[in-house]
Amino acid sequence: MTSAEQNRYARHIMLPEIGLAGQQRLAGAAVLVVGCGGLGCPVLQYLTAAGVGTIGLLDADTVDETNLQRQVLYSTADVGQLKVEAAQAKLAALNPYVTFRPLAQHLTAANALTILPDYDVVVDCSDNFATRYLVNDACVLLGKPLVFGAIFKFEGQLSVFNYQGGPTYRCLYPEPPEPDEMPSCSDIGVLGVLPGIVGMLQANETLKILLQLGEVLQGKLLVFNSLTMSFQSFSFQAVEANQHLTKLVDYEELCGFAIQEITAAGLKLKLKTGEALQLVDVREPHEHAQRNLGGQLLPLGHLTEHLDKLQPTIPVVVYCQSGGRSRKAARLLQDRGFPVVYSLQNGLADF
Repeated sequence: MTSAEQNRYARHIMLPEIGLAGQQRLAGAAVLVVGCGGLGCPVLQYLTAAGVGTIGLLDADTVDETNLQRQVLYSTADVGQLKVEAAQAKLAALNPYVTFRPLAQHLTAANALTILPDYDVVVDCSDNFATRYLVNDACVLLGKPLVFGAIFKFEGQLSVFNYQGGPTYRCLYPEPPEPDEMPSCSDIGVLGVLPGIVGMLQANETLKILLQLGEVLQGKLLVFNSLTMSFQSFSFQAVEANQHLTKLVDYEELCGFAIQEITAAGLKLKLKTGEALQLVDVREPHEHAQRNLGGQLLPLGHLTEHLDKLQPTIPVVVYCQSGGRSRKAARLLQDRGFPVVYSLQNGLADF
């Protein structure tokens, strides 16, 4: 470690619990951050500042103006850029001694076991159940500790899974909800500072694991309420069956049904070629007024009342802000006998 690096990390090194050996341990470590949004931003910033030697950034999304209220790593000038590229540029300026691996892709059952092996710790900063179960299962198969965080409106959750034989995510939540059961923050909102608080706690647990310090939050779920400024801790036990998985399972398969999705590029091509389809916005009127792709406005809560406005013989493409409500709408239309229904993948975020 150079003298310049030692000077940069002086406040770490002077701590007897860390010292030069601990700082060198951080420099030799590799951490994968899954999701570079509200939780991922503070995790990335603090791990970079702390001197974690290699950091993987996994996210397929681009920066949207609505992200800036809470994803403080980005600025207005970054809107439209891939998050992993915008984040890498900012983080490299923060600490030139860290190596970054930007991965502009979704984590899937096909690539998870190829990506994760290169990392010592995985930090789950995703915002959907599909990714959470997939990340957990991959970490179990590979024996990787997983630092989990989640947010909902004014409340955050934190835990560490699969650490030294401890419980996994499935030990806490054995069965996943349906993919569209829980709305995302783009559907219901989130207090801007909340992901910052939870993300910093995730970074703290990650550093403790790498440095082998303190009491890691395994077998406990920490719940934070930002309105009451209260923390509660709940204990849970390991379930042996959830610690010995044999393969990854696609989330759609796990839930027993499939929703056809169409990408932004795929929809643009259909629109350009004039292919017959029915475009349906299932958001609320005020959202539609701010920005829309055309078609009919049929809010999700009233969709069943207006099915007569759609023709079953023409393919339907439903869209919302981020894909959550459109998946619900697509399933509803499938259940009502519409044979060809697509949900716009990631909603307007990718359009």
